[in-house]
Amino acid sequence: MKSFLILIVLISTLSCAQEKKPVLGETEFQKEMNAEYKDATSSPLKDKDRKQFEGLYFFRFDSSFVVKANLKLTPDTEWFEMKTTTSRVSPERIYGVLTFELKGESYTLNVYQGKDIMKKEGLEDYLFLPFIDDTNGEESYGGGRYIDLRIPEGDTIEIDFNKAYNPYCAYNDKYSCPIVPRVNYLALNVRAGVKAFKK
Repeated sequence: MKSFLILIVLISTLSCAQEKKPVLGETEFQKEMNAEYKDATSSPLKDKDRKQFEGLYFFRFDSSFVVKANLKLTPDTEWFEMKTTTSRVSPERIYGVLTFELKGESYTLNVYQGKDIMKKEGLEDYLFLPFIDDTNGEESYGGGRYIDLRIPEGDTIEIDFNKAYNPYCAYNDKYSCPIVPRVNYLALNVRAGVKAFKK
């Protein structure tokens, strides 16, 4: 009887282990995103998409898309209403201008600070970097992608395009997402970060 019970426990343990698949991802960032999107408490996915979800599509990690940028502060910029995918507007200001080299060319992007987000605990130093590039609408989401940054101590900041992610609107139209300002267009294919979502 004892050996029979051990056998039952062993079978149930093995079946549970088979059901619980490991979180997919090539990097820690990819694994964290996949875990977040699989979890019903944090996922932006619609229920029907989340139940079939196995992992987001990512470009392969490419170290050439990790760049050091010079940050030129723009302390006198006024708050403005950044448009979103709904009637809501997001109060933002240009915190500074980032200049960096990528694939042998020089580029600049505005980095933004949100009036509402900076009031939240733990996000006082949060910076928002939205951008559009030549992969949009084909390999990546048509509306562009975002990168999360923090205010640096000096005048340089690392931009890792491998951590570029889609706005929640790419997965679910119930969300209100900031529209990437046209000035933040990169005239190249940024094949790094999250790809377009395939249902």
